[in-house]
Amino acid sequence: MYQVLLYYCYTPLDNPEQFREEHHRFCLELDLRGRIIVAAEGLNGTVSGTAENCARYMAAVKADPRFAALEFKVDNVPAHTFQKLHVRVKPEIVHSSLRHVRPHEKTGQHLSPEEFKALKDRDDVVVVDVRSDYEYNLGRFKNAVTLDMENFRDFPERVERLKEFKDKKILTYCTGGVKCEKASAFLLEQGFENVYQLHGGIIKYGIEAGGEDFDGQCYVFDNRVAVDVNRVNPTVISRCQHCQEPSNRLVNCANPHCNAHLPLCEACGEQLQGACSEACAAHPDKRPYDGTGAYPKLSNHYNPAQGLASYKA
Repeated sequence: MYQVLLYYCYTPLDNPEQFREEHHRFCLELDLRGRIIVAAEGLNGTVSGTAENCARYMAAVKADPRFAALEFKVDNVPAHTFQKLHVRVKPEIVHSSLRHVRPHEKTGQHLSPEEFKALKDRDDVVVVDVRSDYEYNLGRFKNAVTLDMENFRDFPERVERLKEFKDKKILTYCTGGVKCEKASAFLLEQGFENVYQLHGGIIKYGIEAGGEDFDGQCYVFDNRVAVDVNRVNPTVISRCQHCQEPSNRLVNCANPHCNAHLPLCEACGEQLQGACSEACAAHPDKRPYDGTGAYPKLSNHYNPAQGLASYKA
């Protein structure tokens, strides 16, 4: 059995480059694959591996006092959900325009899945989705406010739209919680007083609260693309780009110059050969369609040791 781990922790790291090197080596020992971001502000990752190796990884990370508050979201899968391992140092663990925000010092109040569930439908509450448009178009909480963002870095510009809710409790949510930490902290900075966040995000809500009232599917950043969350009252909210019939089947447009990420049902996928429109289907550079609508990047002779300071091709 394999598992997928989703996790983050905002905590100061004095030497991100050294930590990245050591962490990369440890992941290689465990044959973990996935994407891990290291920054001076903390750690953010999603990896897959055998259940045994994932258990070793979680124990080792939690043994580091800097990550004592870190929580892993764990999902069982039949095989690796990533093709490669990447451990990289970046300015932030989630790309935003809020580098000054320090969630480990001040952020919105954490709500457990059950607490979030109990509060979300009250009249004095507004639920805010802080994810990108292609994510919330696939799935979101009933009656959630969405902010028409192509990327989380657009969030500060969208906060003006929430000013009408300043007298209400603001409940933010995202996939695993990492974006909410900064979003809720920024809302507090902007004068919002009652700011909360769904601790552990949609994934933890699905695991612990059955996913009730989350419509559609949750977009995830691995080969699964999307996962079911709601085991109580599930529904499909996304519609095929071409025929507008309900469909939660996500593809990348086969035209690489478009590459839009959107729902396309199987029938329209076959008809358009993976393209989002007749124009894209006719493009001379259109990629061959194999029925999946996924076009992983070429490995370029990828070696998992790449990125290590001692690596030599």
